[in-house]
Amino acid sequence: MKFLKSFAAAAAATVTFVSGASATTIVDIAAGDDRFSTLVAAVSAAGLVETLQGPGPFTVYAPVNDAFAALPEGTVETLLKPENKDQLTNVLLYHVDDRNLTAEKIPAGSNYFKPVLASERLCITKDSAGVSIADGTGAEANVIIANIKADNGVIHVIDKVLLPGTRPACH
Repeated sequence: MKFLKSFAAAAAATVTFVSGASATTIVDIAAGDDRFSTLVAAVSAAGLVETLQGPGPFTVYAPVNDAFAALPEGTVETLLKPENKDQLTNVLLYHVDDRNLTAEKIPAGSNYFKPVLASERLCITKDSAGVSIADGTGAEANVIIANIKADNGVIHVIDKVLLPGTRPACH
């Protein structure tokens, strides 16, 4: 974990340096919030910083550090290795939609959504309890903070890392 913390700090410094523009992008917001240091490290390792600083629009389902820590031991460190960049990129693109989907635009009930990782689907459920997202493993993440607005989209903070797999069942 010590490696991960130092890598995350270096990645955040790099992202902050790169983002000298006055616009506040999704990457700027994530890099400025300690709850996303693992996500920022992963985005940097996957080479997606420039993409997510682009004009968008993007909706990012952003897992907090505790969500990454809940993965099986060694998973994050393994994904951050250069030889696993393609796998890391796929996991991260599973968390991104190429539209600006504020919570108000998510329809009630359970509906399939197509993330940027086009071969996969997410099942997003919106009801009186809030918004949850079923991933390819069938597990669900909860949106714990919705609608953090950036100039190039919106961030919904989630409590689990979404993993591709078989198509989730929408109930």
